[in-house]
Amino acid sequence: MYTIAVKEWEWCRDNPVKRVSMEKEGQPRDRWLNYEEEKRLLDTCPGWLKDIVTFALNTGMRQGEILSLKWQDVNLFSGIATLQETKNGERRSIPLNRTVWELLKEKSRVRYLASDYVFTSSVGTKIDGGNLRSDFMKALKTAKIEGFCFHDLRHTFATRLVQRGIDLYKVQKLLGHRDNKTTQRYAHHYPESLRDGVDALDVRPDTVQPLAQI
Repeated sequence: MYTIAVKEWEWCRDNPVKRVSMEKEGQPRDRWLNYEEEKRLLDTCPGWLKDIVTFALNTGMRQGEILSLKWQDVNLFSGIATLQETKNGERRSIPLNRTVWELLKEKSRVRYLASDYVFTSSVGTKIDGGNLRSDFMKALKTAKIEGFCFHDLRHTFATRLVQRGIDLYKVQKLLGHRDNKTTQRYAHHYPESLRDGVDALDVRPDTVQPLAQI
């Protein structure tokens, strides 16, 4: 009995699970559109899809949030869109920039009165997500853009904001993230946008002008 107990104790110390090699987690997606790619993509999109892509690039909204957006949730007077259905189940308000405001203003003039949805099919019904993805992939292929998906428009939105100096807290709120660590995965810098960081080292203490005495 003693021998068996010792062997069982030794087996517990040497947990076989520890000997199993664990796969490393994949790197987060690091893909966003540059402006030349954006132009090529928009040029190949049919009108209805061009509107949705433009809207996504300027709001950072998810595909499902865009397709579920209703006119009753859009206030063109205040320039605010309120999302009732979000991934984390919380309402979120998105301010509309001039590009999106003009887009929605134009759509409001030719909207289907029988439909509550902002973006609709050719017969006024809610756009099917699968159909959108299919046409989006066709547009990407025509535009010769590889390694890109619709969700990367959201990456593009966040990346461009950060590259323009918008702080991560604001980006987090616009994206509707509860954790800023999630936001950091979306926000990328390209080398030129980091240049001011190293340029600051060119300024030597002896060249800094002292504050004037009052």
